[in-house]
Amino acid sequence: MAEINRRKDMDENKSFVRYSDEELEEFRVVIEEKIAAAKKGLEVYLDAYNNAGNDTIDTSPTFKFLEEGNQVLSKEENSRLASRLDKYIKNLEAALVRIENKTYGVCRITGELIAKERLMIVPHATLSFDAKVNEKTAGK
Repeated sequence: MAEINRRKDMDENKSFVRYSDEELEEFRVVIEEKIAAAKKGLEVYLDAYNNAGNDTIDTSPTFKFLEEGNQVLSKEENSRLASRLDKYIKNLEAALVRIENKTYGVCRITGELIAKERLMIVPHATLSFDAKVNEKTAGK
């Protein structure tokens, strides 16, 4: 509720800070590159997951326990990594929406600009460094 009121106050005061259109375009390029790279990585994990070998050898009574266990672990790991990459891609796509709305780079807690250096490293960030640290320490 406090966040909604803060945004309402910012709208009324028209003192809403944001990055310039040129800077937003610079962020867009970085994000689109990261999305492309992440989608390539996701394809690799999905291919590895789908081609893990589910043929008739799996049902053979002479299967090797260690190899089968290793395949299951590898498949689970690929699935976990693919899921993580998919979430990352969705977060990056949400950042593109914020660029379109011209709200990209504004901390959702403080309403201040997130440092450009932080956004270049973590382009899907919605919290400034200080807000992130405070959030983590408050959660303990």
